[in-house]
Amino acid sequence: MRYSNYSSLNSMKFDSDIIRLLTDIHEAKGRQELYLSQKPEELDRLVEIAKAQSTEASNAIEGIKTTNTRLKQLVEKKTTPKNRNEEEIAGYRDALNIIHESFEYIPLTPNYILQLHKILMSHVKGNDYGGKYKNTQNQISGTDENGNDYLIFMPLAPNETPLAIENLCDTFNKAIEEGTIDPLVLIPIFIHDFLCIHPFRDGNGRMSRLLTTLLLYRSGYYVGKYISLEAKIASIKDLYYDALSESQDGWHEEKDDPTPFIKYMLSIVDMAYKDFESRVALITKKVNANEMVELAFERKIGKITKSDIAELCPGLSISAVEKGIARLLTEGRIEKLGNGRSTFYIKK
Repeated sequence: MRYSNYSSLNSMKFDSDIIRLLTDIHEAKGRQELYLSQKPEELDRLVEIAKAQSTEASNAIEGIKTTNTRLKQLVEKKTTPKNRNEEEIAGYRDALNIIHESFEYIPLTPNYILQLHKILMSHVKGNDYGGKYKNTQNQISGTDENGNDYLIFMPLAPNETPLAIENLCDTFNKAIEEGTIDPLVLIPIFIHDFLCIHPFRDGNGRMSRLLTTLLLYRSGYYVGKYISLEAKIASIKDLYYDALSESQDGWHEEKDDPTPFIKYMLSIVDMAYKDFESRVALITKKVNANEMVELAFERKIGKITKSDIAELCPGLSISAVEKGIARLLTEGRIEKLGNGRSTFYIKK
């Protein structure tokens, strides 16, 4: 069985891209407190938007979906799940809420990982595996263009899983305590190893994203509370799987190189911080509602929807957003395309 050992990370050499990403994220973290002290009501709105997007995106990556209306109702706990997809969504909502509210009291231990998994699966009717490690092998397979299955990766065997997770948590916590390796490097490596172990019968991908948020929060990187990391991952999902696959090669023999996955995850956090700062800059400008809608169009590249503007301007009501759009249409500065829910706008 492979044992986690992060002592060799001290000698790892990173390319200029990773060094730049680390520098940018450290600097963004330094500005974080200043931003969080401004416009608390608008920031609270960003939190609610991010929760909904995270719940939707993390499940959508696994092919779990529902309608936008049902999703909103589930996230706000205004309805109960009516099918398996919605049961999965409700479980992610509950686990994410606990991390948002209590991350400082959730240390990284096997028991807490099992508890989070139990919460994740708690709404799935008839499941007897929530909060339990896998008892059968769960190889990761794909299907080629001819419909033939092929092996992508073989995780650890079930009998090796409990000790592997215990070792992984101990190794990570020891490295964090020693403080010689940047948490921004340790967190992607932990998540990469977690996914290679694949400890659960179901929910491994969603658990990895919940743990990413938890570990970032515990290291003082709170951006995922305001900007959905899961939505960023979903937007470039193919690159996520490519980076993971490339990093997994040789994992069992301890010949793997986690660098592609580190770089990918750092790029996600960096994008989230840039998005966060852009939104905070917009909501803290001393401008009226019409000017704020106009600024939203200036900051967004390509097509933009009414919901996009509402997210960029969390302090505005929907009616204020609609009035701002109407004014820009009347002035001929934007063009309306599509109909109904497919409506979007572009700058002229």
